Amino acid sequence: MKYDLLVVGAGPAGLTAAIQAKVRNKSVLVVSNQPTSSPLCRAPRMDNYPGIPHVKGLDLLERLLAQAADLGIPIRLGRVLSLVPLGDSVMASIGDQVEEAAAAVLAVGVARATPLKGEERLLGKGVSYCATCDGMFYRDKSVVVAGDAPDLEEETEYLRSIGCLVTTARLPGLEILGEEQVTGVRTASGEEIPCQGVFLLRSSIAPTQLAPGLELENGYIQVDRHMATNLPGIYAAGDCTGTPLQLAKAVGQGQTAAHFALGLE
Repeated sequence: MKYDLLVVGAGPAGLTAAIQAKVRNKSVLVVSNQPTSSPLCRAPRMDNYPGIPHVKGLDLLERLLAQAADLGIPIRLGRVLSLVPLGDSVMASIGDQVEEAAAAVLAVGVARATPLKGEERLLGKGVSYCATCDGMFYRDKSVVVAGDAPDLEEETEYLRSIGCLVTTARLPGLEILGEEQVTGVRTASGEEIPCQGVFLLRSSIAPTQLAPGLELENGYIQVDRHMATNLPGIYAAGDCTGTPLQLAKAVGQGQTAAHFALGLE
C-alpha cells in the first residue's frame, strides 16, 4: 500500500499533521516510539497553550492520541531507520519492513543522539541500526549491542537466537574501531572488545541519519515557509526545525507541513 502521508513521530506536531491528513480523507501512517515517552509528558503544568490553560503535558498528549484513535489513524510503534526520496514517493525502512508514501513529515523532536566516534565512517561496514534487518549477516560472529531503544532486549535476544555471539555495552563514551570494516569497540573505561558487527539500537536517530543529505542549521532541520526540506517529498515540523521549542509552534507547523505535503489548497 502506498500512503498519502507518512508521519515520523507522535508528538503534537506529528499528530496534528496526521489529523490534518485524515480529515481531508487522505491515507496516513504514523510511526513512533512509545508516544508517552515524550518529554512533553513530564511537564507538570502548561499555561501558555491557547485555549487550554493549566494542562498537564501528559493529559494534552493523551487527548491528541484519543482524537487520532477516534479518526482511525494507525500508529505503528517502531523506529524509522531511513527515508529515501524516489521520484514521486518516499520509501521508509521501519525495522525490517518497508513502506511507501507520497510524502513524509519528520516530527522527531530534538535529536539527542550524537554519533559515536567511528559510527558514521563505518556505517554499512559493520555498524547497523536494526538487528532483525542485518542480524543474519553475523551468524556465528561476535557482535556488540548498545543502546536505549524500547526493543533493545528483544533485539538482543533475537541476535542470540540466530547464533550471534553477543556482548552488550553502554553507549556513553563508546568508540567503534576499524578502518574499512568494524574490528571492535573501545568502552569509556578503555576496554577493547573485538567484534565484527556493532548494533546501535537507540530510541532516537539524528535526522541526517534518517535522511542522508538533509540540510541542517545549528543542528536543526532547515525548512521553508511550507515546512519543506531540501529533499523532495520530505517535510519537517516541530522542535526538530528549531527554536522556539513551543507547543503552539509545533502544532501550527504540523498543520502547515501536512497541508503542503498533501498538495492541498
